[in-house]
Amino acid sequence: MDTKLVLKIAQIVVAIAVVVSILLQNRGEGLGTFLGGGGEVFRTRRGLEKSLYITTVVLAILLVILSLVNTSLS
Repeated sequence: MDTKLVLKIAQIVVAIAVVVSILLQNRGEGLGTFLGGGGEVFRTRRGLEKSLYITTVVLAILLVILSLVNTSLS
């Protein structure tokens, strides 16, 4: 297979994975913060939530790198 095609497919797959990982992060803010409500409780991430957060960051960095490589090859 062509290298450009593989990079484009990888970029699409990583982009979908970033979207899914962002959607899985449920912050529980809801409509209360939209209307000016409180909810200013800060807490640390633990367990699965922390792993999902780190995975999202790594996927986002990988997406940027893939985009830069794809742009430089075009």
